[in-house]
Amino acid sequence: MAYGKQDIYDEKITGEIAAHYKEILRLLGEDPEREGLLKTPERVAKALQFLTQGYGQDGAEIIRAAIFKEEYKQMVLVKDIELYSTCEHHVMPFIGKAHVAYIPDGYITGLSKIARVVETYARRLQVQERLTVQIRDCIQNTLHPLGVAVVIEAAHTCMQIRGVQKANAITTTSAFSGVFLKDERTRNEFLNLIRR
Repeated sequence: MAYGKQDIYDEKITGEIAAHYKEILRLLGEDPEREGLLKTPERVAKALQFLTQGYGQDGAEIIRAAIFKEEYKQMVLVKDIELYSTCEHHVMPFIGKAHVAYIPDGYITGLSKIARVVETYARRLQVQERLTVQIRDCIQNTLHPLGVAVVIEAAHTCMQIRGVQKANAITTTSAFSGVFLKDERTRNEFLNLIRR
């Protein structure tokens, strides 16, 4: 499935997830037949499909839809991209922002495509470390720039409201390629820009 406004809800999958979730409610000690919970299994099934819609999307296809020849060779930075993902360990949300930069080598992509790539990989069961690398690799392998830099800062509800219960903890991950990896000045320019 390509990116865009496709219907992300599969009726058969919705029904199957809902049936399992009805049983989960029962195992938790709830009555899935009580009024307030009657439609909960279907709502959860649709919510899970929405939160994992990135499995049906292709980051490379998103970038290829808008590649333009351009001799610009300075940094292109899209920062503070809102990010909503789901931790694969506890199936709980993590929320934050991504900062993505690349240095073109003859080609650029539409700025919205960078945000769409972030969204595509975020809308899967994830760990933040893998998400950071997937965004970098998608842009590097599709656009072939001189380098890519990605920093993600996120709060993980699996850490905030359960387990260690540290509400103010923020996790930061980074991934660099090309000139961002080899040239400290270029990397520092990126890091200074995202701190502003």
